Amino acid sequence: MKNINLKFIGIACLVLMTSLKSYAQISKAEIIATGLTCSMCSNAINKQLKATDGVDSVSTDLNTNTFTVYFKKDSKIMPRVLKEAVEKAGFFIGSLVVTMPAESLKIQADKTILFNGSTLVLLGEELQNSNGETKLKIYDKGYVTQKEHKKLLKTFSKTASYSLDNEDDYHIKTII
Repeated sequence: MKNINLKFIGIACLVLMTSLKSYAQISKAEIIATGLTCSMCSNAINKQLKATDGVDSVSTDLNTNTFTVYFKKDSKIMPRVLKEAVEKAGFFIGSLVVTMPAESLKIQADKTILFNGSTLVLLGEELQNSNGETKLKIYDKGYVTQKEHKKLLKTFSKTASYSLDNEDDYHIKTII
């Protein structure tokens, strides 16, 4: 009887440990779009974002042109997909902040993080998180305004990969 209980406890612990595995995923994205003039513009972006695979829901703040996108559990959506959805609606991203679980971000020696086949290049000193989540702002071309990107080219000139416009590299800083 004791032997069966020990086997059951061992199997239950193994199942529990494997189910706690964290997947590297974006849980939420906050997009500030540019070029909107009316609620119909906002509606076009809203429809494109909702039609994107992996999106659970979208909430819109018309006063700030902010779209908060919530993702389905275990969706492995990349920021490029959100950028393409906004551009397909005829607009541009002025700012993109993604929220991710902090434990899924493992920093390499060269201040990079491998994420779903892409590379996140850390521009700040270190990652900061609150409540187990980290907010990351993306500073690449197409994820900030053109004017801001020109300024950032000078600011991040020491980061060789920043000026390359590689779609699989995302240059990030944590925000609080």
